Amino acid sequence: MNHKRKRPWRFLLLIFLLLVAFGTLFGKVRFGKEQTETIPMPFVSGDLLDDAISLFTGEPTEVRELKAQEVTGKEEGFYEYYFEQLNDDQKRGYRQMLTAIRNREESFYVTVTGDDVTHVYSAVLKDHPELFWIHNREHVYMTSYSNQDYSRFSPGYTYTEAEMNEILGSMESAYQSVRAMIPEEADTYRKVETVYTWVIDYCEYVVTEHDQSIAGVFWAKEAVCAGYAGAVKYLLDRLGIPCIYVEGDSSESSDGHAWNIVWIDGEPYIVDATNGDQPDFLQGNAAMLAEHKTTIMDYLCPFPEEYAAIYTPADEYQVPACTAHADNFYVRNNACFDDYDWQKVYDLCRLRIDNNAAVVRFRFARQEDFERAVSEWGEGDSASEVANYYMTRNGLDRVEYHFGVLDTFKTIYYIF
Repeated sequence: MNHKRKRPWRFLLLIFLLLVAFGTLFGKVRFGKEQTETIPMPFVSGDLLDDAISLFTGEPTEVRELKAQEVTGKEEGFYEYYFEQLNDDQKRGYRQMLTAIRNREESFYVTVTGDDVTHVYSAVLKDHPELFWIHNREHVYMTSYSNQDYSRFSPGYTYTEAEMNEILGSMESAYQSVRAMIPEEADTYRKVETVYTWVIDYCEYVVTEHDQSIAGVFWAKEAVCAGYAGAVKYLLDRLGIPCIYVEGDSSESSDGHAWNIVWIDGEPYIVDATNGDQPDFLQGNAAMLAEHKTTIMDYLCPFPEEYAAIYTPADEYQVPACTAHADNFYVRNNACFDDYDWQKVYDLCRLRIDNNAAVVRFRFARQEDFERAVSEWGEGDSASEVANYYMTRNGLDRVEYHFGVLDTFKTIYYIF
């Protein structure tokens, strides 16, 4: 960036304007010792004075106005978890950035600079997935000014006005569909489960030009983890359930990953709809079935210590530590066994079949019990016992079933 030396005339102009303004305030000029005369002074507008100050200081009027604005707290209807982790100056920049992006301003001033701009922008993106027109792979530009405490920011936007209206309509339609699926008496867990399964059923894991935003989920119906996690947060924000978007790393891949943390009855739980939409994670002949898509329920409130063995949050922001097990899918459905008991497992399978389930799932708390169950139910005769019960219950003389395991969570699946 080229910097020019300020010319003396700018300083003289400022002195002149200040003198004129001074005269305007007092309106009197003295001639000699005894004579006074009141003369009309030229009116000096506030804009002209602002321009003069801007010339002298180099700080645009718009920046001074931004600095004078009051910083509001959390915005109603959004769970702004990352906003709360910013300092006062960063919070001011966050509100400035959020307002300008909502107005689709191509370029605008923010009263933060350097690394703070990136830090604030990251917080805005995580707290507000509904800003889908910036969740993309477009370039982002920042202009900084020497020895100044403000910057000019230019986020890359996508989508035409018509496309934006279509996407907004798809978002609203999705929310209304989810809302209609939730009974009036549903507790928080049931609402979270509904959102989890709806997103998985509605979207396919596909890399596309829309995959980084919720537009990929609600409009294109194709996304990757960023889109899935953003969609979950958007829907839970609309339902009034505290939820945050989390980015991190995987020990099993060089790619990053995104998931959510949701508060249920005051306890934070992990929710990973992306991995819930990965039936190929199953080992065994249930891995991929052409006739239906199996939802992996293990990523709905998984045991946090098991999830942490694979995924680690990024260290840019603090995220809450998840420790609770009570609302794990298997714990809530009495399908988590603390030890191995063949009869208990068989009784659970019968109960699920009696409830017309096409998928029977159960898990174990200990590795040794899981390995024994895999041996007896995957390679032994126990599965045949369940298949025979399924045929008898449904009046069939033949049934095809598939067996799968998920080692990470010590889970066994039967799919009929």
